[in-house]
Amino acid sequence: MTQLKIIFLGTSGSWPTIKRSAPAIAIKRKGEVILFDCGEGTQRQLQKSKLSYMQISKIFITHFHGDHFLGIPGLIQTMQLNDREIPLHIYGPKGMNKLVSQLTSLGYFTPNYDIISHEIDEGSNLDFNDYSINVLRVKHGVPTIAYSLEEKMRPGKFNKPKALKLGIPEGPLFSKLQRGETITLENGKKIKPNMVLGPSRKGRKIVVSGDTRPVEKMIDFAKNADVLIHEATFDSSFEDISSDYGHSTAKQAAIIAKKANVDKLLLTHLSPRYLDSSLIQKEAKDVFKNSYAVKDFQEIEVKIKN
Repeated sequence: MTQLKIIFLGTSGSWPTIKRSAPAIAIKRKGEVILFDCGEGTQRQLQKSKLSYMQISKIFITHFHGDHFLGIPGLIQTMQLNDREIPLHIYGPKGMNKLVSQLTSLGYFTPNYDIISHEIDEGSNLDFNDYSINVLRVKHGVPTIAYSLEEKMRPGKFNKPKALKLGIPEGPLFSKLQRGETITLENGKKIKPNMVLGPSRKGRKIVVSGDTRPVEKMIDFAKNADVLIHEATFDSSFEDISSDYGHSTAKQAAIIAKKANVDKLLLTHLSPRYLDSSLIQKEAKDVFKNSYAVKDFQEIEVKIKN
């Protein structure tokens, strides 16, 4: 089973506080770290975590407000000082190419490794072997996108008794069949994976909302997700202000989670006014029970359902 963990490196909104750093979410899958947003101080948060910033292969930026991207310059320069050689891909809305060009030419810095920018928009589907990233445009006053990481279909459960009955010896041949490979026994008999595997199973799905007012499209975008990470900048007493600034309340995020039938709602991007997140969490839980206001360095493992 491939382990998949979400690590919250920064959970504040707008600016960092004593307890919370600027927005940054890491997903660790196999030996890869995928970063969603990279606010000021993200490289320090990475150093304080169990993650290695040298394992970051891709950075996905939701929008170009400073709290979501100002950590990039320091991070890419630190990577170079640690002799990074592999390419780094940075994705974001229109303007990403110009921004990366600017960030990679600050001061006397010239990268010795490839930093490749990609401009994406709603409808983009990025294929990365055994998972994909889908994109939704949301509403925040500036061009902003949400992301959905979806693992591809997994092979069905392996039927060991049936495999043994077919004369397949335990060992490497079992593994090949589980990987979807056809094998040939010593007697010349060919065994196809579907002879010993059950129906294919869905992979895991994680959705990151970015900064946004509540949008109806998010319901379908996050449908049946294992985890919806949704901004909850304010509680409902600030709903008017929240809407004016292109943000969501905890209650609004919970309504989306409930309608989308997600397994778990994780609330982030809390306004610095909230020294205690209990009000945000309670408001969401009153609507959708499996809601949690996350903290910096909190790790959530997303397990395979079946």
